[in-house]
Amino acid sequence: MDQASSRDFISDLPISIIESILALLPIRDAIRTSILSSKWRYRWANLPQLIFDDRCVDIKDKALVERDLIRFIDRVLLLHNGQIHKFKLSTSYLQSCPDIDQWILYLSRHDIKELTLELGEGEWFRAPHCLFSCNKLSHIELFRCELDPPPNFRGFLCLKTLNLQQVLVAPEVIESLISGCPLLESLTLSYFDSLALTIRAPNLKYLCLEGEFKDICLENTPLLTAMSVALYMTDDITEHFEQSSSCNFIKFLGGVPCLERLIGRIYFTKFLSIGNDLGRLSITYNHLRNVELYQVSFEDMKEILVILRLIMNSPNLKELQISGSSNTLAALEAPDLEFWERKGLLDCTFKNLKTVKMTDMSGVPHELEFIKFLLGNSPVLEIMSITPCVYVIEGRLNMLIGLVRFRRASAQAEIVFNLE
Repeated sequence: MDQASSRDFISDLPISIIESILALLPIRDAIRTSILSSKWRYRWANLPQLIFDDRCVDIKDKALVERDLIRFIDRVLLLHNGQIHKFKLSTSYLQSCPDIDQWILYLSRHDIKELTLELGEGEWFRAPHCLFSCNKLSHIELFRCELDPPPNFRGFLCLKTLNLQQVLVAPEVIESLISGCPLLESLTLSYFDSLALTIRAPNLKYLCLEGEFKDICLENTPLLTAMSVALYMTDDITEHFEQSSSCNFIKFLGGVPCLERLIGRIYFTKFLSIGNDLGRLSITYNHLRNVELYQVSFEDMKEILVILRLIMNSPNLKELQISGSSNTLAALEAPDLEFWERKGLLDCTFKNLKTVKMTDMSGVPHELEFIKFLLGNSPVLEIMSITPCVYVIEGRLNMLIGLVRFRRASAQAEIVFNLE
């Protein structure tokens, strides 16, 4: 019993177990494990993943936090042995400082594969040229920085994930960067201003766009399976769109046959509706299962046509979610209601659609006709959930009465009317 109680179980742990434990600890705590035993001493220095944040230093005196954090990272890198596959710096206390350049230079010589820099507000960090010599990078996340690759830069040949948020970069540079990453699978671009962008990424599977885009074209993205898009419109961008004659729907969704999930946020359907009439689509979205569209204006027939062309060419669609953004007074006039009696619509069937969620509904005629169209043409529909707009009070009862009178192609279809 005495012999068992005196045994050093911590030191007897296999090296692989010790390394697994260290990998789960914050870097500051991992370093402290050196005091446990000689077997643990500086074992943390072999960690291939280094994650630094504001918890690495005491924040009793904010004036000294920047100095202490820089010293801490310097010491960790000085004592570290071996390769560093992942380096993440997420702090609100560091902005642009020469120490970050030195760290990236150090990482470029240690086969860095994953790099994340999320720095504080203030003077933006300008990425040094040595970043572009990290030829084994497979994952990059940059927040609030400037990118200006050297003239001889030809791309990151191993990169699979690129996440740029609040990054200053020339349009031609971002296009060249994307096309220079032949293995790129995930692309996130957020908070860009007045950017006209053509994306050529033959292996891209996930796309997230958010910002003020003057134009977007997906030119070579045949494997794209999921996307989320939010567009912010300024007066200049709106005027630019109005002068455009090319079809945004085709430019953006005309070459994504493998799409499985689509999330279109603010102004997305408005963007897709701009340009010449689509006519008959040459693409079928056989893999598309989930569609979410937000702030759709049912007073604009072009936006309605965008939705119809999308879902009518998605034979395996299972879930549809739409939020409205109609000007009630304008939409109440509701011209073209006879549109819903066209033969092409009456013959349409959504054979796999099971769930529909309609939120921020104003009860205007084209909204109700769209709901009626879905109910009457979805034979396996299970749930039709409808949430009125918070500003619609008096018309809720009439909306509900109209809904329960609509014909349902599915005997199992349940209409859920949410009042909260």
